[in-house]
Amino acid sequence: MTKKRKHQEDFQKVKFKVGKKKPKLENATDTTFRTKAIQIPEQLKEDGVLPTQNRKLNIKDLLSQMHHYSPGVKHNALLGLKELLSQYPVLIDAHLSNIISEVAAVFTDKDSGVRRAAVHLLQFLASKIRAEQITPFFPLVSAHLSSAMTHISEGIQEDSLKVLDVLLEAYPALLTDRSVILLKNFVELISHQQLSKRLKSRDKLSWMLSVNPNRRVTSQQWRLNVLTRLKKFLQAVVDGSSETEDEGLQEQKDSPHSVRNPICISWKLHANNQQHIQLFENGGLRPKINSSFRLRSLTSVMDSAEKGLSSAENLKGFIEIIVPLLIECWIEASPAQSAPILGNLLESESQQLMQQVLSIIHLLWKLTKRHDETYKMELWLRMNYLVDFKHHFMRHFPYSVQETVKHKKKDSFKGSKNCMTSSNNIDHLLLNLTLCDIMVSLASTSTLQTDSGWLDMIRKFVTDTLQDGSKLNSKQVNRLLGVTWRLMQIQQNKVATEPLIKAVYTLYQQRNLLFPVRTLLLKFFSRVYLKEDLRSQRIRSRSKVLSRWLAGLPQQLALLGLRNPELSKQLIDIIHSAASRSNKELLQSLQATAARIYDPLEGTLVLLPAEAQRRLVQLVYFLPCLPASLLACLSRCCIMGRMSSDLAATLIGILHMRSSFAGWKCQVQENSMNDVDYFSFLFSTLIGFSREELTSLQGIRGKPHISQTQLSPIRLYLTDLDQFLHHWAVTEMICHSLSTVPSQSQCFDILQTGICKYLVGLVVIPDSTAGSVLCAINKLLDQACIISENLHKFLASCCYSLLYFLLTLDKEDAEHLQKRDMLWGSCISALALLPRLLRLMLQSLQVSRICREELPVVAQLLRLLMQHGQLRSHMITNEFLVQQIIKDIMTLKSGEVQEQWLTDLHYCFNIYLASHPQTPGPINAVY
Repeated sequence: MTKKRKHQEDFQKVKFKVGKKKPKLENATDTTFRTKAIQIPEQLKEDGVLPTQNRKLNIKDLLSQMHHYSPGVKHNALLGLKELLSQYPVLIDAHLSNIISEVAAVFTDKDSGVRRAAVHLLQFLASKIRAEQITPFFPLVSAHLSSAMTHISEGIQEDSLKVLDVLLEAYPALLTDRSVILLKNFVELISHQQLSKRLKSRDKLSWMLSVNPNRRVTSQQWRLNVLTRLKKFLQAVVDGSSETEDEGLQEQKDSPHSVRNPICISWKLHANNQQHIQLFENGGLRPKINSSFRLRSLTSVMDSAEKGLSSAENLKGFIEIIVPLLIECWIEASPAQSAPILGNLLESESQQLMQQVLSIIHLLWKLTKRHDETYKMELWLRMNYLVDFKHHFMRHFPYSVQETVKHKKKDSFKGSKNCMTSSNNIDHLLLNLTLCDIMVSLASTSTLQTDSGWLDMIRKFVTDTLQDGSKLNSKQVNRLLGVTWRLMQIQQNKVATEPLIKAVYTLYQQRNLLFPVRTLLLKFFSRVYLKEDLRSQRIRSRSKVLSRWLAGLPQQLALLGLRNPELSKQLIDIIHSAASRSNKELLQSLQATAARIYDPLEGTLVLLPAEAQRRLVQLVYFLPCLPASLLACLSRCCIMGRMSSDLAATLIGILHMRSSFAGWKCQVQENSMNDVDYFSFLFSTLIGFSREELTSLQGIRGKPHISQTQLSPIRLYLTDLDQFLHHWAVTEMICHSLSTVPSQSQCFDILQTGICKYLVGLVVIPDSTAGSVLCAINKLLDQACIISENLHKFLASCCYSLLYFLLTLDKEDAEHLQKRDMLWGSCISALALLPRLLRLMLQSLQVSRICREELPVVAQLLRLLMQHGQLRSHMITNEFLVQQIIKDIMTLKSGEVQEQWLTDLHYCFNIYLASHPQTPGPINAVY
């Protein structure tokens, strides 16, 4: 018993004596160590600096709450993010990756409030984030969007369309890069796959429309929502295509008004080898390569899935899937599903759905035209879908909109009293036009007889729409003209095209048309005219309506004036195009309206901007006749300053080319411009003022407008600097035109007669006119010219009046100081060419008649004339006259202290004249 008990007690209890400490265990922990807190000030400081919103949460806190299980916490976090980022936009760039990933993750959240807040936040972020910033993160956004569009929950699918709206608005190019996946998602939103019973194999699956009774909206409304987004997506694909081509007639490839960059050429600079002209084929637009080979595009290297709809194979595959579904949607919404009495009346929702169906097909048709083998694609579309389109689309064409009138009493359905058609015919018009555009694209000249039935329906509808007088917007007119143009290309005989052109002209004659509508109509008529003009003379048959339209353009331009400069510019371009092709009707109308267009006060020329003025000036070249009245208007336009001096010089050059003095080898058109009228134009423009204006100037007296001296009968009217510079630039061109006349002596006689008739005898003459006359005399004078005594005296008076004006200028008068070099040069040149002129001017310096204040001016003038190298020999010839003038000055100044100007005059006389130097020397006068 004792041994057994001892064997069982393996763990015996140790007994301690009272009063002694318990011994330490072998595995006891030593607790005598001390600890200290570790502080990282920089990290604490960074967390404290992050901005917060009103709940004192920074961006890290808000982003971390996006993973919370509670929908309320995530909803508040999204609202807090929007509040914080709106107050501190700089946080977007710093935390862009986290923000995008967290917001995109809640696209598929189960709570509708969270998804709605995510859409609002995404809309806010889209306005702050540029496309290049979000590009690295867009695959993640697109993946979450695809997940939401294909989600099993109907609410998430509906909200995914809102996300799609935001992305399509902000980043269409990024979204269309993933078109293959998104297009499949669109299809799955309204349909599901089903094994085709017609096929024995299970390889090919067909798609059929799906119906989900759990949705909050009807199946038709849901399909309308999806198709609306699909249409926007395809529109973004079309807009982002490399070869953008607007629908209808807006900037067609063969449009004459496509955007070009003209080269401004100055023929003077080109003749002097200061400007080189480089010519490009086709005006520098696109190189025309006549080759049967094609370079492989970069898209051909990519995978078929990466190409998207730019691949013909992918486009065909998507058309094969979506078009049957669209036809099913059309059948559900078509009038055939309604009561038979309704006929072709549509409910509003059905009309919207049918409009989206046709818009999607129209965009797909446009994408097929972007491929190289367009003809094969059109043939494939015709073979596969023309029969279905005729059966379903054209069955109840044209369509109109049904409006239900609500009555207080419940009356039984009687006839069609409750069904009314929209009074303005606007709601259904775009639907019918889109259908017409789709159908005519499937027709061609070779299939005209086969398609004549439904083509006649479309032709009748287009004609009636154009002629019914409705107010149409630009989108409707654009589509309408596109269909009209296609119909004219399918059947090009005059019997078929003339009614269409007449219908368009009826719309064109409407009053108060919108500017975009008027522009589209002008482009259409211009395109039709150019197409007609390209035909050979043998088969050309002029349209009477088109001729009437062309003949009315100049009158419209004259009436339009400055009310719409852009529309005036388009009219001018069309008129210029037709005039350059010698259109008889237009030229006759332009000739009849020229006086109003080129009226110097209220004409179109002086009212429009500079570029339009340039085109109008060019039109002068094409006028059949240039009568004296029109030349008088053009002269006033040149000198009034309402168009630039360069443009006035261009006009003078054009008139010179129309004159008989241009040096044409062939005979100039008779009665186009009389030589007498041409010289009258040149002289009137040279003078720079009309007879009435010169007469009114005779009554002006005193400064600051008049410069007057007692030694000359002519007083100068001081023109403004801008007017003077403009007149002087025009004068140079006039002198150039006069110098090209073969008989210079006769030309000089004509100029001399004009000066003696209209200027000699005037008391007040503008300074620019006096300078221009001297400049023209210097240009035309030669040894065969004989100058009359009256002209000699007039020119001598002009010279002294101009020289006196220049010598009495104040240094502070900066405006008139800029005239000095031009006027001084013309006076000196005239005095050097005509010794008789210098002698007459010296003879007129009778100092006994002037006041003492003018004596220093006369002395300075004599000193400068003696110092001038070109006049030295003439001054020596007139030494006696100069000496007599100096003696008269000395007589007047006798008994007074000799001033410095008198000492300088004696010195110059003794140096240059008294010693009779044989050579004139190189010294020129500098004043």
